[in-house]
Amino acid sequence: MGRYFGTDGIRGKANETLALSTAYKVGRFVGSYYDAEDKAKVFIGKDTRLSSSMYESMLAAGLSASGADVYLVGYCSTPCLAYLTMVHKFSCGVMISASHNPYYDNGIKIFGNDGLKIGEDVEGLIEDYIDKPEGIPYCTNSAIGKIIEYKQGIAEYQKWLREIYPLDLLGMKICVDLANGSNCYTAKEVLGSMNLDVTYINDSPDGTNINRDCGSTHLKMLKDTVKNGSYDLGFAFDGDADRVLFVDENGDNVEGDQLMYLLSKHLKNHGMLLNNTLVTTVMSNIGLYKALDNCGISYAVTPVGDKNVVDCMVDNGFCIGGEQSGHIICSHDAYFGDGLKTALMVLSALSEQNCSLKDAVKELHIYPQLLVNVKVKDKTIVLNDDEINVRIDEIGKQLEGNGRILVRPSGTEPLIRVMVEAENDDICRKHVYEVIDLIKEKGYAA
Repeated sequence: MGRYFGTDGIRGKANETLALSTAYKVGRFVGSYYDAEDKAKVFIGKDTRLSSSMYESMLAAGLSASGADVYLVGYCSTPCLAYLTMVHKFSCGVMISASHNPYYDNGIKIFGNDGLKIGEDVEGLIEDYIDKPEGIPYCTNSAIGKIIEYKQGIAEYQKWLREIYPLDLLGMKICVDLANGSNCYTAKEVLGSMNLDVTYINDSPDGTNINRDCGSTHLKMLKDTVKNGSYDLGFAFDGDADRVLFVDENGDNVEGDQLMYLLSKHLKNHGMLLNNTLVTTVMSNIGLYKALDNCGISYAVTPVGDKNVVDCMVDNGFCIGGEQSGHIICSHDAYFGDGLKTALMVLSALSEQNCSLKDAVKELHIYPQLLVNVKVKDKTIVLNDDEINVRIDEIGKQLEGNGRILVRPSGTEPLIRVMVEAENDDICRKHVYEVIDLIKEKGYAA
């Protein structure tokens, strides 16, 4: 991770840890960097946070001042922005979003015209310019970039999804939680074309209710609605709609590991699982690996972050990977995570197999898992503490074969995440709090 870029772009509290000047500087550098050889063209998209339009204005000003033509997509999902950047071969696309974070946070993600997030080398150059904004002249006269509303962008993205998943799902009743976020503007047109009986919840964004007690990180409302409404299933997006999680007909969670299991099996059955491998992160459940072993599918494991998953896929010729959070990438269509596309893939697989979501994942036993975050003063000091690392190693040896422990820093917040998987909840709790109590005893907690 860099000085400003984490595992998912730059992120912070609006007007506090994410200054307006940072957005302007990003725009200034990106506009100049991509305008070096040819006239730069840059898409900007935003999620529904109150501060998103404010950052949109600053980015657009910085980009145009450096000579780039700016195309404002408006409120859209992150995958919509990535798709437009890829299909139009623009210099890059900039998405204003803090994903699943509360409304008072915001962030900046940058995609290249291959649909991938920009590399760490370019991120480093941007960070250098943020710290020392020198050497980029302002454009004048006709060299100043244009700022143009690109209202047709969402329709282009929706048309693409309908073409690659032309589904007729007559008779299926579903509930969809839009998280008061980006997919309020993106998903309805696509799902509405498939003869589904759809109920939408949390579909009235007001700038402050994105992700608030809803969406993929707060599934209770979706679970209750599905359980009490005779639905076949439900699914929930996060704020910028690059991830999705499901619940089955009983309102029980069907999370990212189960979705990856379902989809990798589906691809294997169609001869489309390249190199017979699913890419996961270290956060995937041990139960997933045991289930993959049972059906003859190999797996690769990366650090947390969709960029790491994508890098592994590109480098090794794999076609599907993702995270437990429901951020899933299938490279048959594009190398960016897309909650709506993932949902369509799942619906397509269930329709073809003519089975319920519950039955489709019943062979995967998810081991109990407990993840607890502890706010700390300095993540690096905690991770380099010998006594803490010895304790973690001891716990790992006790769990070997029937569980595991994972301690890692958050990529976007001042948190240490302590996760334990084991045969029962009591063992998970015991070992998680051994580590957390030690962190607190040593005075590292904030």
